[in-house]
Amino acid sequence: MGNPIKDSHSAVFVLCLTMLLALPGLAAENYDVPKTQWGHPDLQGVWNFASNVPIQRPEEFGERQFLTEEEMTAAREERFSIGRRREPNRTSTGIEAFYNDTMWMERARTEGIVRTSLLVYPLNGRLPELTAGIEHHPGGERDTPGTRPVRFAIGGIGRDGPEDRGLSERCLVGFNDGPQLMPSVYNNNVQIIQNRDHVVIFAEMVHDARMVRLVSGTELDEKVELWSGDSRGYWDGETLVVTTKNFNGLTQSFEGYGSSKDKVLTERFTRIGQETINYEFSIDDPSTFTEKLTAIVSLAKVDAQLYEYACHEGNYGMGNMLRAARDRDETEYTDRVRNLFRDR
Repeated sequence: MGNPIKDSHSAVFVLCLTMLLALPGLAAENYDVPKTQWGHPDLQGVWNFASNVPIQRPEEFGERQFLTEEEMTAAREERFSIGRRREPNRTSTGIEAFYNDTMWMERARTEGIVRTSLLVYPLNGRLPELTAGIEHHPGGERDTPGTRPVRFAIGGIGRDGPEDRGLSERCLVGFNDGPQLMPSVYNNNVQIIQNRDHVVIFAEMVHDARMVRLVSGTELDEKVELWSGDSRGYWDGETLVVTTKNFNGLTQSFEGYGSSKDKVLTERFTRIGQETINYEFSIDDPSTFTEKLTAIVSLAKVDAQLYEYACHEGNYGMGNMLRAARDRDETEYTDRVRNLFRDR
């Protein structure tokens, strides 16, 4: 994992400048996309997808996708306000909040806020209506009530075993590359590597590497299920289109809702400038949402490399957490026995 101050924050500054290029009419009209030796658009390099833009659009904007200049100025003056709409339940205060926000949390500066939401479809920029019976279970910093399987990434439902913990705590999947790229609090970096027949999308978080097969071939049987699904891609002109399905259902569909069992993810990577890729993804999951959803995120080129991400090296963190819980159980049991004899 790279140094969050030295590596990620420099990437955020680049993102702030380049996001403006993603606006209609501002991208270089005559930009000549570089090609690989196989004649495909060259998307290679390290890219940052940090953003302060809220996932869902505040209702006062209606169907308007972009902020006015006056609204962008107001956003700059309240630096973190829009970004924190994504984390309304944070409880950090004092030195803890200063440490998290200043040292670790990676958010694009408000100069980069040009969209009213990452979601662009439905047209109101809000999540589609849910299928009957679907509940919201986003997890969080503190344990929440629930049953196995735990599909959310952060937090847990208890400490009886590793299966009670969130997926990122178990180092199974990250919390920002689901595999769709979603801006999060830190490690918003991804490396793209290409050859003739494959594209590798290598996320910094949990070192997840997706092998996207470009050549045609037999699709996986629907009985074969994977944590990050099976990704197949093709070139649509200058755009790389990646379709991912065959998820195992043990992750969520999107934003704390449903499971990935019937999820189909379609991603589109289009290089629109020397420093910018327009990244668009759509999720079609009739078991969770009544209609598909689409979001757009800007990727900014980073002049750096990804470093090793060791998660909680050797699973020491998980073991220590469970041992601490057993020690707590023993202490509580001992106290109950003592109180029982004392009452007699």
